[in-house]
Amino acid sequence: MGSLGAILRHPNELYPLLKLKMEARNAEKKIPQQPHWRFCYSMLRKFSKTFAFVIEQLPTKLRDSVCILYLVLRALDTVEDDTGISIDVKVPILKAFHQHVSDKEWHYSCGTKECKVLMIQFHHVSVAFLELGKRYQEVIEDITKSMGTGMVKFICKEVETIDDYDEYCHYVSGLIGLGLSKLFHASGAEDLAPDSLSNSMALILQKQDIIKDYFEDINEIPKPRMFWPRQIWGKYVNKLEDLKYEENLVKAAQCLNEMVTNALTHVEDCLTYMSALRDPAIFRFWAIFQVMAIGNLALSYNNVEVFRGVVKMRPGLAAKVRDHTRTMANVYGAFYDFSCMLKSKVDKNDPNATRTLSIIDSIQKACKDSGLPNKRKSYILATEPTYSSILVVVLLIILAIVVIHLFASQSD
Repeated sequence: MGSLGAILRHPNELYPLLKLKMEARNAEKKIPQQPHWRFCYSMLRKFSKTFAFVIEQLPTKLRDSVCILYLVLRALDTVEDDTGISIDVKVPILKAFHQHVSDKEWHYSCGTKECKVLMIQFHHVSVAFLELGKRYQEVIEDITKSMGTGMVKFICKEVETIDDYDEYCHYVSGLIGLGLSKLFHASGAEDLAPDSLSNSMALILQKQDIIKDYFEDINEIPKPRMFWPRQIWGKYVNKLEDLKYEENLVKAAQCLNEMVTNALTHVEDCLTYMSALRDPAIFRFWAIFQVMAIGNLALSYNNVEVFRGVVKMRPGLAAKVRDHTRTMANVYGAFYDFSCMLKSKVDKNDPNATRTLSIIDSIQKACKDSGLPNKRKSYILATEPTYSSILVVVLLIILAIVVIHLFASQSD
């Protein structure tokens, strides 16, 4: 749950945080009890509580197939990321990884922490994979094969141009967007979305991660692996790591703003994709990620804290996003609110200000033309009521007692 200080500053986020805890607890009860499925879903939660939350809300067959797709590609990414594996060993593994997915005997020790556990006990994932329907298996194998091939291409290739950047993001994330669209189509719940829209849905998520993870990636041991394209950062500094130094903060902010602007080019495709979805659970799956992406981009824009640590949405606001994101009106409203936040941060002297403002105006027009934003209350830019700290602490204590009692009664 969010820190006490954050809750005191934003007391109206307490209820969504508690509600999220309850929803996650209820979803956990629906997970299959077989050891291989218990392992898969426990790993999913360790990697990402957000992914676990939205995946566990899906219908059973889709829930299981999306969980396995995520874990298989996470394992593939673990091999690709491990700088301790020599290239001549790594390349054959990446190319053949789609064949290992169905091999209950295969495992490989690499990575660290949760990733290493996943790799050593990968047989659990293989057993679960073999219980999926044939159409789901084919989609997962096909996407894994394509992604492994793409990763091999970028092992020794630097991300120099914006085209390289888009191609890299396609291989490591866009293919996931295509895979998810194919899984949703295979379930019969949705029409098959155009590849270009599915790609955009994933690229904006990948790009906001690449922006958000600058500080962590640049300080990675034994050496950094960065994916900011030289075509962008080369305009501002001689070396990518120079962006983190105090004397370069003005240039760093301008570089960051261009990176955020590049990510924003995918927004209209994402709105088009989501507006065509029919199944409420699938819609919510996508919409939560997309609203959080535009939110994180808005927080990152012109924010030099990106070069000092991780900048991301506070837990309480993230809980609000998950709670309030249920209809397309919610999505248009959130995108409009976050684009207003972005617009207020644009410095007219920024070298990309004109392009940034043009993209923001297009996003706001798309939201307003839908006629939907006004059908919901803003939870992002609204002025929050002021509470005394003592009152909030008393309420927190009361709510904590209620929650403890409720959890205890559910476990009986």
